[in-house]
Amino acid sequence: MEHSEFAERIEAVKARLYRTAVLYLHSEDLALEAVDEAVYRALKARGKLRQPEFFETWVTRILINECHKELRRRRREESLELLPESAGAEEYDSFPLREALRRLPAALREIIILRYFTGLTLQETAAVLGIPQGTAATRQRRALSLLRLDLSEED
Repeated sequence: MEHSEFAERIEAVKARLYRTAVLYLHSEDLALEAVDEAVYRALKARGKLRQPEFFETWVTRILINECHKELRRRRREESLELLPESAGAEEYDSFPLREALRRLPAALREIIILRYFTGLTLQETAAVLGIPQGTAATRQRRALSLLRLDLSEED
């Protein structure tokens, strides 16, 4: 894949990548950094992409790996320094759906974020996460069930 083709394809998915990163990291600044790093890593590894039709899925997987790496780094820092959360994060967390999403197990939360907030199909979500489509469907049903239960309790 040439630089120009890569640039065109990244341009087409950059908004979706950014939304995904914000949902994972809960910070616009960290999301921008994660997207930048993911694009850089994808550019370096563009020759390793065997099936160009899966470009978006491939880049999304790279981004998710970067987000997980950042979350691990933040967890280590917070446990060492016991940093308080910022005011912006508290405002963001005040929404019932956001809180309910945070309470979901990570595997279920990933499905919901990719399916409903970034607009991936069930097949694309399964490919990004590297799981069978049936597993993705089962996790989606379970996550929606837990969200319904959690949100109905808040009423």
